[in-house]
Amino acid sequence: MSQSLSLRAGLVSILLLLAFIGAWWGATLPTQVDLGDMDPEYAAMMGLDTVQESDIPTPGDIGSAIWTHLSDPFYVEGSNDMGIGYQLAHSLWRVLAGFALAALVAVPLGFLIGMSPLMHKALDPYIQILKPISPLAWMPLALYIIQDASISSIFVIFICSIWPMMVNTAYGVASVRDDWLAVAKTLEVGPIKKAFKVILPAAAPTILTGMRISMGIAWLVIVAAEMLVGGTGIGYFIWNEWNNLDLANVIFAILLIGVVGMILDMIFGLLGKAVSYKEV
Repeated sequence: MSQSLSLRAGLVSILLLLAFIGAWWGATLPTQVDLGDMDPEYAAMMGLDTVQESDIPTPGDIGSAIWTHLSDPFYVEGSNDMGIGYQLAHSLWRVLAGFALAALVAVPLGFLIGMSPLMHKALDPYIQILKPISPLAWMPLALYIIQDASISSIFVIFICSIWPMMVNTAYGVASVRDDWLAVAKTLEVGPIKKAFKVILPAAAPTILTGMRISMGIAWLVIVAAEMLVGGTGIGYFIWNEWNNLDLANVIFAILLIGVVGMILDMIFGLLGKAVSYKEV
């Protein structure tokens, strides 16, 4: 039953893709221009054409752009002209660095907030004020203080990643069943051992959910951050190609961002399944 459903869903997905490509191809077909009573020879002399090509790239143009970029993804012809592999590597490095720093701060703080009602009440006002601030709002301040575009981008990723991880960790730790903690207390388990042997495994699915949300937000934010700071990265690549009016490359980069984001989400989905458990 499950295999049959997957097969049918796959067929529907393929049909939807073919329908979308067909509609796209139809929308980019050349159109006939009505020149009225103008003599065709005069129109040709004036540079007027009876057939107008679409400015939107065709599916074939996108296929050509994909082949061009993926056939040589790591070329370097100057600081402003690098292959898509280098651009993607720069973006991933910034995302992973900011995400890792956020995890180092958010998970211990989340533990503290989840285990201590006092710290929860004391820190909650600051979290509620800082959490809604757009990560990009921090960018001017980061550029002024850090004075490095790449590190400022990492800082923005750190800021946007920290809140979902911290809140989910605190919730997961606070939601550990009382009877499990009572058993640990009865067995006279020490605080550190209790944190790693009882609380962490119990809260791990919720913590991974927060990390998954944080990674999704970080991948969204890095594109906008790199558009602002320039230099390298997939966001800068899109902005640069827009300035060159190369829409085929812009669409290729958008597709690439979607594919990479899906892979990152799948990785955290698998990690979440690995630490999940069923209560009996």
